[in-house]
Amino acid sequence: MANITKQAFMRLSNPKFIVLFLMLWSGLLLSSSHTLSELAGYTFFTFLGTLGAIFANSTGAGGGVVFIPMFTQLNFTEQQSIATSFAIQCFGMTAGAVTWWHHYKTEKTSLRLWQGFKRIISVTTIASIIGLNAIFFFQVNSPAALHTSFSWFSLLLGFFIILTIYLLQPHRERSQLYYVDYIFLVLIGLFGGAVTAWLSVGVGELLVIYLLLRHFDISMAVAAAVIVSAISVWTAIAQVNSDVYWQVVLFAGPGAVLGGIFAKTLVTHLSAIKLKLFFACWLLLSGVVGLS
Repeated sequence: MANITKQAFMRLSNPKFIVLFLMLWSGLLLSSSHTLSELAGYTFFTFLGTLGAIFANSTGAGGGVVFIPMFTQLNFTEQQSIATSFAIQCFGMTAGAVTWWHHYKTEKTSLRLWQGFKRIISVTTIASIIGLNAIFFFQVNSPAALHTSFSWFSLLLGFFIILTIYLLQPHRERSQLYYVDYIFLVLIGLFGGAVTAWLSVGVGELLVIYLLLRHFDISMAVAAAVIVSAISVWTAIAQVNSDVYWQVVLFAGPGAVLGGIFAKTLVTHLSAIKLKLFFACWLLLSGVVGLS
C-alpha cells in the first residue's frame, strides 16, 4: 500500500505533487543571489530540461544527448557543458529512476522478463562508478574535443541502432542472465563510466543497446539504464560542481523532474521499434549537427 500511495503522489496529475513541486521551485529561485529579472532570461532552459529528461528517461540515454549540443551552440566552455549537463541530469535522471523503480516494485517484481533487473543495475553501476572515478582520479583527458567526441559517439550509436532494427530477426524476449552477460555488463560499466566522465553520457546508451541485442524486454532495458545513469551522474557531480552554470540549472533542473516523471508513460505507449527509431534518429541528428 505504501508503494502504491507513493507512486500515486509522484504523478503529474496529482495536485498535491504539483503544489509541492512549485513551492520547492519557487524557494530555489528566491534563494538565488540573482534578481528575478536577471533570471527571467533563463526560462527557455525549463523547456530544454523537460525535453532532455523526456528523451533520456524514455530511451535510457543520458540527458546530455540533448544538453551538450545546445550548450555547444551557446558557447559554453567544455567544462561548463559537462558539469551543467551532469547537474541537470541529477534532477531528471533521479526523477526518472524513482518513477521506473516504483513501476518495477508495483507491477513487475513477479514478472519473469524482469527477473534480472536488480542484478543488471548492481553489476553495471558498480563498474560504472569505478570507470568514472578512474578518469577523474587519474585526470585522463578525452581523446578529442568535446563536440567532436560527442558527435562521433552519437553517429556511431545511431547507425548501430538502425542496423540492429533492420538486420536482427525477431526473437523471443530473454529473461535469464548468463556468465557472458555479467562479463559484458562489467565491461560496459567500466567503458561507459569513462565515456560518461568525458561526455556526461555513455553508460546508459551502451547498456540499452546491449540489452536490446540480447533480446531483453525493452521497458526493462530502459528502466535499468535510467537507474544506472542516475547513480553515475550523482557520482560525477561531486567532481565537477565548481564548473556548473547554476542559473541554467535553476530552470532546467525542475523542468527535467517533470520530464523524468512523464517519460515512463511515453515508453509504455510506444512499440520497441518506434522507441529505437526515435532514439537512433535523435543521435544521428545530434552527430550531424555537431560535425557540421
